Amino acid sequence: MPSIPHVDIESLEHFDRIVAAGATSMDGWRVQSVDLTGRTAELLGLRPMGALFLGCLLEEKADSWIRDGGGLVFPAIPSLPFDAYRGTLYDAEELYAGLEHGYDATPDARIYAWSRQHDEKGDTSRTLAAALHDHAIGDALDDLPGNEPWVGVMGGHGVLRSDDSYRAAVLLGRTLARRKRMVVTGGGPGAMEAANLGASLSEYDDAAIDRALAALARVPSFKPSVAAWAAAGLDVRREFPGDGGVSVPTWFYGHEPPNVFASAIAKYFSNAQREDVLLSRARGGIIYLPGAAGTVQEVFQAVTPNYYGDPATQIPLILVGIDHWTVKLPVWPLLQTLASDRPMARSIQLVDTIDEAAALVG
Repeated sequence: MPSIPHVDIESLEHFDRIVAAGATSMDGWRVQSVDLTGRTAELLGLRPMGALFLGCLLEEKADSWIRDGGGLVFPAIPSLPFDAYRGTLYDAEELYAGLEHGYDATPDARIYAWSRQHDEKGDTSRTLAAALHDHAIGDALDDLPGNEPWVGVMGGHGVLRSDDSYRAAVLLGRTLARRKRMVVTGGGPGAMEAANLGASLSEYDDAAIDRALAALARVPSFKPSVAAWAAAGLDVRREFPGDGGVSVPTWFYGHEPPNVFASAIAKYFSNAQREDVLLSRARGGIIYLPGAAGTVQEVFQAVTPNYYGDPATQIPLILVGIDHWTVKLPVWPLLQTLASDRPMARSIQLVDTIDEAAALVG
């Protein structure tokens, strides 16, 4: 069997399938975070030239065989609370494992604490580990199915679960998912949580939404207790399972915990990289619910490529809340001025309801 080019192997099962198919060479393989300590005999039967092993567990004989034969081995980085070479995205169960012992016991909290500690020390090893991790997360995002247009939903993290605006964001997420759009958010609480929740409830009726919101309203905010807030969300998710789309949060804003309703969580260390990924992948359009500084930043990050782009590269950008975006935070007048006599003029919209917004990307 000829060598297999550009193969990403992220599980022992995948490795075994390829070997069983008769592979003789590892040229082009990238094996990521797989425990291969029980596969030394198989590895010694394969030509290693051109292989790349990232954070895999290898017996010494196999490690030497790969290195001596022209393969590259990047060992696991010790003393990290995360896998820098992980091959998959996170989910709520992984990030909130151990929540019954308090939020501080969860991987999400421990990783955030690690990032803050090493930021303060200026530790260059932290920078390398974080960069490797974020690169792996980007690769894992590429593996998600791309058959549905991605629509971004941005908005304030301070929206309470008991607010009418939270319910409106839930209904927006449900509408988008019912129209076969992949809902992608910044992944935090507030409006972002609501949109992911709505996507997960796309197969449910209004009565189910009422029950879910009533349960969540008992813990309206992640303050003062992230543990209580996350536990209430996990309870609702178990009662109403569904595909909640994608979220892209960051440990840069680690005081904002990730919501539990997204089915795939691409959590980054670098906020700049996270913002770029979030906005560049939402080619189906971006809907901006009322928010503050973070939402305004996201508006103008998406506006810039539209401003300089041609008609073919425009992404629909829809601001929801006429009073919010013209009076409270007068972003809309500036957008209109920027868009004057440019292709961008046709890509920006200001509406007052979620139904209007959903229609413009549906």
